[in-house]
Amino acid sequence: MATTYTISDLAKEFDLTTRAMRFYEDMGLLQPQREGPGGRNRVYSARDRTRLKLTLRAKRLGLSLTEAKDIIDSYDSPRDTVPQLQKFLTVLAGHRQQLESQMTDLQANLEELKAHEKETRALLNKASRKPVKKQSRP
Repeated sequence: MATTYTISDLAKEFDLTTRAMRFYEDMGLLQPQREGPGGRNRVYSARDRTRLKLTLRAKRLGLSLTEAKDIIDSYDSPRDTVPQLQKFLTVLAGHRQQLESQMTDLQANLEELKAHEKETRALLNKASRKPVKKQSRP
């Protein structure tokens, strides 16, 4: 018999909320079977568990859920891995370029911040060396 999981099982295993699980389902990343009265109980398969694991890995890489879905869905098609790998490589290259650009911006911001800190410290040192004038009392 195939292994199945409840929404609580997977939420606990992957440290997610059941709300997040339902969101991933709404996005089409997960497709649990429905059981019970009115189909209220979600039953997840090993395939759903793998798709969730891949979705979370894609998120850690900084990919959007749409990008993750496109890549994961490509593995549901016939098993010609060359187009799948080429698509994944294209997505990764684009994401890497975006991160490198953000890193360049962050490094420039850090340098500017360091310059402001240095200038502020110099002004503070200069101000603390000035003799304090006593105020005359009326």
